[in-house]
Amino acid sequence: MAEADPVRPEATLDWAEVARLVTVSRALDALEEQRLVPEKKVLYQFSARGHDMAQVILGLHLRDGDAACGYYRSRPMLLALGVPLADALGSGMGRAGGYSDGRDIGVVFNYPNPGGAHALPMCGGVGAQYAPAAGWAQSVLYKERVLGEPSTGAIGVVLGGDASCATGGFWSALTMATTQNLPMLFFIEDNGFGISVPSTYQTPGQDIAANLGSFKNLAIFNGDGTEPDEASRLIGAAVGHVRERKGPALIRLTVPRLEGHSYQDTQAYKSDETIKAEWARDPLPKLKAFARDLDWDFIEASVDREVEDARAEAETRGVSTPADVTRHVFFDGDMATVGGGAGASLEGTTDVPAPDGQRINMVTAIRRVLDQELTTNPRVLVFGEDVGPKGGVHAVTLGLQEKFGHDRVFDTSLNEEGIVGRAVGMALAGLMPVPEIQFRKYAEPATEQINDCGTMRWRTANRFAAPMVLRIPGGFFKCGDPWHSQTNEVQFVHNPGWKVAVPSNAEDAVGLLRASLRGNDPVIFFEHRAMLDDSWARRPWPGDAFVLPFGRARKTREGDAITIVTWGAMVPRCEVAAEGISADVIDLRTLMPWDRDMVLDSVRRTRRCLIVHEDLRTGGFGAEIAAVVADEAFLDLDAPVARVTMPDIPSPHHPKLLEWAVPSVGRIRAEIDRLVGF
Repeated sequence: MAEADPVRPEATLDWAEVARLVTVSRALDALEEQRLVPEKKVLYQFSARGHDMAQVILGLHLRDGDAACGYYRSRPMLLALGVPLADALGSGMGRAGGYSDGRDIGVVFNYPNPGGAHALPMCGGVGAQYAPAAGWAQSVLYKERVLGEPSTGAIGVVLGGDASCATGGFWSALTMATTQNLPMLFFIEDNGFGISVPSTYQTPGQDIAANLGSFKNLAIFNGDGTEPDEASRLIGAAVGHVRERKGPALIRLTVPRLEGHSYQDTQAYKSDETIKAEWARDPLPKLKAFARDLDWDFIEASVDREVEDARAEAETRGVSTPADVTRHVFFDGDMATVGGGAGASLEGTTDVPAPDGQRINMVTAIRRVLDQELTTNPRVLVFGEDVGPKGGVHAVTLGLQEKFGHDRVFDTSLNEEGIVGRAVGMALAGLMPVPEIQFRKYAEPATEQINDCGTMRWRTANRFAAPMVLRIPGGFFKCGDPWHSQTNEVQFVHNPGWKVAVPSNAEDAVGLLRASLRGNDPVIFFEHRAMLDDSWARRPWPGDAFVLPFGRARKTREGDAITIVTWGAMVPRCEVAAEGISADVIDLRTLMPWDRDMVLDSVRRTRRCLIVHEDLRTGGFGAEIAAVVADEAFLDLDAPVARVTMPDIPSPHHPKLLEWAVPSVGRIRAEIDRLVGF
């Protein structure tokens, strides 16, 4: 471990810059409210009046190595980080360039800032910003402890309103920060409302800082965010506490929300007395009184010119080319500005297996790949519930923590949103995280983080990306039940930006997992429970250099009477069901992307298509395959496209009920015979 360098002290606050930036923020709000929104040039507008001074002070304390996750009212902080005003305005107008090239709402920001603090991609959901900030903070320690990088006192910061403290994302990040002693600052702006709901319904006692006073390993700072001297003192102390590696901190600052939640919000739920009391706490007059020696007339006049110039520049920007809107869903050869590139090189790999030794099961194959990638690439780290000393509930990670240590293979708290959100922050920081969700059904609490991660490259126009490998066991095994036996792969396919692997055997698992760990996209790696130790799924080790490209299916049988398309645990059942029939049995191996060409070429030759999958029939991925076959090979068909699937019910528990529900060899064979004889 590298010896930590002394942490540099915080610079003296430049009150002239604070005054300028707060004035800029007010001018931008006024321009949008008085002109751009009425002219319908900005469709979503959120004023930061009242929140602005404290955020500007925070932003001026951040520096290279830091990262901040904000929310829709965080533009003042971005201004302090240096975001160009034409980008701030043009993004709200949906113009080319800016935060997203017109793909996302302007208040949903991001700001790659080489040489300064990054503003990580904001999430569209309230509270979803917390866990990625914790992941960034943990990556700071990882780089010091594991990669040997010198300490610069870098920190992770997350901003949120008081209402967001009611979300699971907040509590998951708080658990991570305090149990792992992360260099993380929670910056809570308490304006007393969550849109229209008063804080009496959000936070017991209306003071989250007071409620957390007994939390271990958490420094609390609590005060008035409208008083310049007090806000500056508290923010400086909180940032300094975290920089000096004294542990995480939470600062709660009370501020007024001087306008509605958004432009359309009339605030009819507030009394006249409440609104009057809020305006009496406006931080701008207090700042002017505090910094009375500044030439405020000059500041306001120069800011007016600066903002007007930015508006003119923003309005000259066109709308991005519609044909380009499908770019950057996946890595297309151009690296993102922040995130990605953490996987080992693909140089020297091969897609031709070199079988070696006796057959091994999928558990051993997956563990061996993880072992090798952990050995060769120090940026790989594995984590999840029970993956440490226990070795995972399926024994896939057995022995890895003992070999690689707690920093690289570690257990997490029981919070799937936190597991995936932490991985997002780590990936943005340049690591290759391999989080595990114990069972497919338990990915549900993480769906918001999964969606945000997958869309990140696209919605930031390739400014940010968060590649990772999310391992998820699922499917039936000996018995079923509604909680541990779900597949529902189609939900992941329907999340743009995620690749989806569904290996049926040890060889394919090796090739797909190694490709995933060396790629630049987030990957769902589905490990079917029934195949982890299945004798059919065992294969010889395919070689240390074997990599299987995504989107390439394999025929496990070849024939000309019917095409059978399947994946996962249904592959061996389809093989048995097709005995004595001249059939193409196609194991897709990946669902995103999937091998359309192989399927269509086969169907055009056999003139029949049967799709078999374990997932439910309605809306299952088989329906997509059937639609493509019908669209592109309809005139080649001699029989209707057919499917054998689970009925539209959860997985039954008793083995007899399960075997009735899951596609059986008998049911598959009956449908083969029907189609061949059609």
